[in-house]
Amino acid sequence: MAFHTIVLGVGTMGAATCLELARRGVRVLGLDRSSVPNQRASHHGGSRIVRECYFEHPDYVPLLLRATERWGEWERSARAMHLLHAGPLVHRSGVLYAGPAGSDVVERSFATGQAHGIPCERLSGRELRARWPQLRVPDDWAALHEPRGGFVRPERAVAAAAALARMHGAEIHEHEEVLGWDETATGVRVRTDRGQYEAESLVITPGAWAPRLAAQLGVPLEPQRVTVGWFAPRAGQEAACDAARLPAFYVDRPSAPGFYGIPASPDQGSPSGVKVAFHAGTPCDPDAPRLPPTRDEAAALAGAVHAFAPAAAGRATAFATCLYTMSPDGHFVIDRMPGCTRTWVACGFSGHGFKFMPAVGEALADLATQGATALPVGFLGLARFKHENSG
Repeated sequence: MAFHTIVLGVGTMGAATCLELARRGVRVLGLDRSSVPNQRASHHGGSRIVRECYFEHPDYVPLLLRATERWGEWERSARAMHLLHAGPLVHRSGVLYAGPAGSDVVERSFATGQAHGIPCERLSGRELRARWPQLRVPDDWAALHEPRGGFVRPERAVAAAAALARMHGAEIHEHEEVLGWDETATGVRVRTDRGQYEAESLVITPGAWAPRLAAQLGVPLEPQRVTVGWFAPRAGQEAACDAARLPAFYVDRPSAPGFYGIPASPDQGSPSGVKVAFHAGTPCDPDAPRLPPTRDEAAALAGAVHAFAPAAAGRATAFATCLYTMSPDGHFVIDRMPGCTRTWVACGFSGHGFKFMPAVGEALADLATQGATALPVGFLGLARFKHENSG
């Protein structure tokens, strides 16, 4: 066969998988119906928070620690290949979590940090404001500072992963649409609008287009549209809102979606300013025209900036929308495709998957070549939904 593994969808996880396979000397073909990176995909938006303390579920932390190692390796490799002219992949600005006393976000993040020896520091709301007067939370709130956290440039990371994969021998076809695939007696067959390819294994990383697989997966997956804004710092606060002085932050708002922000930095290009968003979205069709944020959505973001990050509450420089693909429980799906022996799927990253990119690519490369992985992804398998349904 011409290829050992075919990867369908060369976005966040697909590009990582292509790189990991090619790095091992595996003959890999990546297929994407759009460009790589893709401005309409889930990795669009200029920045994503990276962290290791994890309130969503403690089982993610070993994957995050592995991802931290691999981000460093990718950074060094991309720099050695002169792929980072625009700036680094990852900024280690630190991350702040804040919420009312007893906040699940703060307490669970601290618990995972303590359990895994991750550097982190507890603070009161008053102490947070004294150290970072750019932000505003009540005195009696709790906070946590994770100095090793920060943010990654997603489009830059996808482009670097794809370029490194090609340098290691991967074949990546852009603007080629997959029409169908099936398993054969000896491997897999993929049909596209340009031809047909065969391989020993198949990895499907569809991003927001995962709902097309829902019937075979047996799991409903919902694409969501999320409003994002960028705000210029107030006059005189420009330096205070830079990544050198302001951490990325997540605010656990009572009875409302979480609110997060990512500081400005000289390498971000356009849009400029502090990026902010709510960690929640509304259902959408990923193929439909991307509607701009409404006046009410923009006003809600501006209100949150004024309330929690007043130093960044200057004029809005831009608004946009990005995509989440939500699983029923908000956790990823990484498993063998039901009814298949050689096909693997990774989807439903539910708005918090990008930081795992290098580790997920490594796990999928293991699965595609060995049928198993030492990385702890078992809790992300499809069996959990069968258990829930039977209960």
